[in-house]
Amino acid sequence: MSDDTFIREVNEEIRREQAQALWDRFGPAVLGIAILIVLATAAVVGYRYWDETRANRSGDAFSAALKLANDGKSDEAIAALDQLEKDGYGAYPLLARMRAATVKADKGDVDGAVKDFDAVAADNAIPAGIRDIARLRAALLLVDHGSFADVSSRVEALTADTNPLRHSAREALGLAAWKDGKSADALKLFDQISSDDAAPRNVRQRAQLMSELIRGSGNAS
Repeated sequence: MSDDTFIREVNEEIRREQAQALWDRFGPAVLGIAILIVLATAAVVGYRYWDETRANRSGDAFSAALKLANDGKSDEAIAALDQLEKDGYGAYPLLARMRAATVKADKGDVDGAVKDFDAVAADNAIPAGIRDIARLRAALLLVDHGSFADVSSRVEALTADTNPLRHSAREALGLAAWKDGKSADALKLFDQISSDDAAPRNVRQRAQLMSELIRGSGNAS
């Protein structure tokens, strides 16, 4: 055996001993970390599957309820939406609450619809934007089925210049004021909409028509 061969075998033996020593020292920890990574990955994949399955199930139930409503089966739709509100997943219970109120309004149960929208608006667990939409929806129903005070109590705060719902809120309040004989107040609200470049075109057009109607009636002052 040559000196080079002997030295090479000695070096290889040393490396094996060093590798064994490293494994003896760190091997269990490395193995444990690897097992944790595998388990964590499996848990994430399992959770995503569970989450998607529940969301898809609730989505299917919501679509079925909407079909019932579109087919004119209001009572069945409301029952399906009430059930989804109880056992739905994610955003679907809230969507079910809002849609059930709309179905009630469509079938002529305005009082029930307003009550439901008011309940959403009063629920502090719901995001503020959705609560504001519920207030607006209730107010729009009350334009024809309530008083100016009823409408005002729900949307007055939404008419502020910084509120994204101000255009629709001002329109609802303006219509309620006009209906209640408050022509000057109504005109002011409709003029606010007409002069707001951020207002949707269709809302501005309706506001302009109402402003012209009020001025033409001679009751603008």
